[in-house]
Amino acid sequence: MDLQEFKSKVILEKLGINLNEFGPIFSFIDFGNVNYWFEKDRQNIDGTLLEKTQKFNVNVEKLYDFANVFSLSARFYYGVDPQNRSSVGFVDAVRKYFGKRKVITKPIQKIKHYLEGSDLKNNTRSLNYDTHGAFVRIPKCNFDVEICVDAIRLAGQYQTICLFSSDADFIRLCEYLKKQGKRMILIKGGFAQTHLISVADIVVNAQDIKQYITQIKAKI
Repeated sequence: MDLQEFKSKVILEKLGINLNEFGPIFSFIDFGNVNYWFEKDRQNIDGTLLEKTQKFNVNVEKLYDFANVFSLSARFYYGVDPQNRSSVGFVDAVRKYFGKRKVITKPIQKIKHYLEGSDLKNNTRSLNYDTHGAFVRIPKCNFDVEICVDAIRLAGQYQTICLFSSDADFIRLCEYLKKQGKRMILIKGGFAQTHLISVADIVVNAQDIKQYITQIKAKI
């Protein structure tokens, strides 16, 4: 057994995934959700605190390698800002790992959110003004529909769906797939509704896989 095989064995045992029982597995990664899992974390895996200038960042290559330990196929969903060169570059980089057909994107919408009182005082975003007052533009790009359609469309190719998300909007999808005889692995960060958790056969907390999918970077 080489080092990679040993690492994969350790991960599978830690997650409680028996490939003979759960495979084949298709993973659906809601990266807009995953990307914020470790945003407020200040403690490293070994218990040491990060420097004030450091933060955790989900590393796409490590995420890809992790998902492929147990996934026959891993699909990546994330919005792109066509006007932002770094956003376009990020999606291009993701495609090098996951493949063009398995990276699903669409343009980010920027929603007006009006501020007043303490929200206005504590705001750190660029302010804009119109006749209704001060507002910020909040990026929004939801992939619930795309993930649900793909999960159902591809259901004949997998036995288990692995969902990288804490979004309660996926409850009905998971209920439907369970009725079709599918199994479910839920990888969640932070709070997830009890009903979503109850549908899953295996629930994995993001903190338990932090060492496999993150890196420490300097804050910009």
